[in-house]
Amino acid sequence: MQLVKTGRDNLLRPLQTVSGIVERRHTLPILANILIRKEGDAVSFLSTDTEIQIVTHADIGAPGEDATTTVAARKLLDILRALPDSSDIVISLNDKRLVVSSGKSRFSLQTLPADDFPTVSQPIEYETSVTLPQKALKNLLGMVYFAMAQQDIRYYLNGLLLQVDGNTIKAVATDGHRLAFCQMATDQTFPKNDVIIPRKTILELQRLLEDSEDPVRIDFSGAQVRFVFGDVELISKLVEGKFPDYTRVIPKGYKNRFTVSREQLQKALQRAAIMTSDKFKGIRCILAPGSIKISSTNADQEEAVEEIELDYTGDNIDIGFNVTYLLDVLGNLKNDEIGIELGDANSSALVSIPDNTDFKYVVMPMRI
Repeated sequence: MQLVKTGRDNLLRPLQTVSGIVERRHTLPILANILIRKEGDAVSFLSTDTEIQIVTHADIGAPGEDATTTVAARKLLDILRALPDSSDIVISLNDKRLVVSSGKSRFSLQTLPADDFPTVSQPIEYETSVTLPQKALKNLLGMVYFAMAQQDIRYYLNGLLLQVDGNTIKAVATDGHRLAFCQMATDQTFPKNDVIIPRKTILELQRLLEDSEDPVRIDFSGAQVRFVFGDVELISKLVEGKFPDYTRVIPKGYKNRFTVSREQLQKALQRAAIMTSDKFKGIRCILAPGSIKISSTNADQEEAVEEIELDYTGDNIDIGFNVTYLLDVLGNLKNDEIGIELGDANSSALVSIPDNTDFKYVVMPMRI
C-alpha cells in the first residue's frame, strides 16, 4: 500500500521538527516511534514523551492511500538524512512493515500499532490565548533559559516561569544560585496567568522558533500550555508547584555600580577561567576606585590575574563568583556595555543593561 511519494526534503524537515523530543531509551518501546497519519494530500507526524507532544504536517499534494502507523523515529530520520538531497522517496505500508524506497535503495522498518500510541489528551478549551511574533518569544525565552535548574530536587526550578499580566509578559528562571528575569510589553491585554514550563519544552521551543515576525499563539489551560506556529503544534504539561517570589531576590538600591564593556569583561573572565578546575569554578573580583582585578588559582598553585580600568568611585569590595554563571549571561547578551551593581562581599550582584529595565540577572557570591 503506497502512502507517500515525494521529495526527500518534504519529509526530512517535518521529521526533524518532531524528533527532538524522542528519547532513545524508554520504558514504553512505542515512545521511540513517531505516529504517521496519511489523510488525503497531507501527512502528519506526531511525537510524544507523554509530557510533551509535537505535531507537524507535510503537504505532499500527491495521491496515496490513507493510513496510520508508528515507526522508529531515529531510524527513519537517519535513513532520510543518508539519502541524496534531491532524491524522490516512496513510503509504503506492507504487512506491518514501513518500506522506504529511493532509487535502488530500499529499507524495511518494523511498525507498531497506531492504536497503542499514547497521545496527550487536550482540554476542550484553553482559558487564555496570547499571540506574539516568533522572534519576540524566542528572544524573551533566550534571555533567561540558561538560568534554569537541571534535575533539581526542587522540581519547580527545572523549568521557566512565564507570567502574563495586563500588557506585559515576563519570563523568569533560577537554579537557586542565579536568577534571570526578562519582560516585554505587548499591544494586547491579558488576565494574570502564571505557569511553569518544563525545561525540556523550553529547549525545544528555542530549537523550533524562528527569528521571524510570523505569529506564535500561546494557549493556557489549568495543567497545559500549547504553542502553535507555522505547521507546528507543541503541547506541554506544566510543572506543578509554586515558583519562588523572584521580586524579593532582585536587589534594589545598591550604591556601588559601574558599567563595563561586555566583550572586555567576557574575554578577561574566559582567560581567568582557564586556571579554575572542573570541580571549583570560583574567581575572585577585587573592586577598587578606577579598576576591577579578576584572579583565579587552582590546586597546583597556578594563578591568572586580569585587570580592567573602570569609571568607578564606590567602595572597595573583595567578592567571589562562579565564573560559569557570569560567562553564561555575558555570552547571552548582545549589548556593547553592561551594568553591574554590588552591595558588599556577602550580597548578590545585579547585572543589567544600561538604560533598560526589562532585563535583570542576579548572581549569588561564592566563598573563595
